[in-house]
Order: sequence, then structure tokens, then C-alpha cells
Amino acid sequence: TKYSVAGRGKQRGIKIGEVTYDEIPKTMLVSVLPAADKEFAIETIMDAARSGKKGAFGDGKIFVSEVEDVYTISSGVKEGAAEEVTA
Repeated sequence: TKYSVAGRGKQRGIKIGEVTYDEIPKTMLVSVLPAADKEFAIETIMDAARSGKKGAFGDGKIFVSEVEDVYTISSGVKEGAAEEVTA
């Protein structure tokens, strides 16, 4: 899922002329995938998103967390562990 968000990282916004923008437009991607695909997904995102300058501000971050359960809101049904749902 892709979200349009606003925020700032270490660069603390941007300054254009006399105007400073504390928050700048960013894109947030959220994906749930099997644990077996984790390293491949991380490497793929890093390769695609890296500006080429090691340690450059603005390249983004990857957050990894486990999803214990998945529920379908319309039915209220618990679908089990995320690993089972994405496989």
C-alpha cells in the first residue's frame, strides 16, 4: 500500500529562498510478506531507493516488524498469522 505523507528527517525540511518548509512530501510504502522474503525485499528497496551517496539524507528508512494476526474487517474473521495469509 502506498501513502502520500509529509514529514522531515535529519535534513529538517528544506529552504527555498526565504521560505522554509518544515515538512516535505514523502511516500510511505507498507507491505506484509513472508519472513522468507524479508532480506530480498530489503535489498530490493535499498537498491531502488538509494541516491548513490552513502549516508545521504533523504534516501529513507526501512522499518521491519512482525505481524501477528490479520483480521478481515467486513466479516470479523481472524485469518491467522500473517505468514499464512501472505503465502
